[in-house]
Amino acid sequence: MSTIEKALAKQKLAQQDKLARTTEESAVVESNIDEKNRSSVQVVTEQENSSNKDKIILDGDRLNARGFIYRSDSAHHIQEEFRHIKRKLLNNAFGLASKTLHNSNLIMVTSSHANEGKTYVAINLALSIALEQDKTVLLIDADVLRPSLHRELEFESKKGLLEYLLAEVTSLSDIIYSTNIDNLKLVPAGKPHHLTNELLASERMENLAKELAERYPDRIVIFDCPPILGVTETPVLSDLVGQALVVVEESKTKTDDVKTAVSQLNSDIALGLVMNKTIRSKKDVYGYYGYGYGRKNQ
Repeated sequence: MSTIEKALAKQKLAQQDKLARTTEESAVVESNIDEKNRSSVQVVTEQENSSNKDKIILDGDRLNARGFIYRSDSAHHIQEEFRHIKRKLLNNAFGLASKTLHNSNLIMVTSSHANEGKTYVAINLALSIALEQDKTVLLIDADVLRPSLHRELEFESKKGLLEYLLAEVTSLSDIIYSTNIDNLKLVPAGKPHHLTNELLASERMENLAKELAERYPDRIVIFDCPPILGVTETPVLSDLVGQALVVVEESKTKTDDVKTAVSQLNSDIALGLVMNKTIRSKKDVYGYYGYGYGRKNQ
């Protein structure tokens, strides 16, 4: 074999060896990429599993039996009343009025005194809005003095608003729980704390409201708040929302109490009054609602 032939043969062997090394390195890279992909899939799966694990399952039959709007065919007489209420709220949240309201998609539900039905109204309002095809709703138990959302909806109490306000939970997503109703999410009140009043009026609460309004501008957020009279923090909460519903129990709530309560709320919010427990017939004495709506300063 001539010197030239030997050189060509040596060069060919070198090229083959280089090609073999390149192929082997490529296989290693592909293996690493596949491993990363598998890791990513595993992380996503773990997150989904964690989310599913924390999902709150609501008993539809129990809700229906107790007069809550769980399905489009349940509680017809109540559904119709809430259709009128939610239309006005949705128009204010996303219509022309939203340009004149601060945090128009944030709504507080309250009353003059306890036991006038505000939580019942807040839950049914949230369920009614959740039936909308293109709307999602977040229901927050902000009545941290007397939390009742978990009791009314019959789920085990979980970490919630108070843990977030105490900075025991850093991420807002950690206290927002999905439910078996596609368009409904919940935030429980959380564990009791001796500084509940101060926490509601804290800067962290103000930042939370701002984040909910800006981060989820297409979502309705409903706060089930403490009664107004006797709780100094409830009027403070009215500075954080764009709309308020004040529940009034017929034949029980005094007109002067309603006037006093309303006078303590932010004058720039859109204000609605819901007449609760109105007697319409001898057979059914609960669950009918009258409704008035308008800017407080008009």
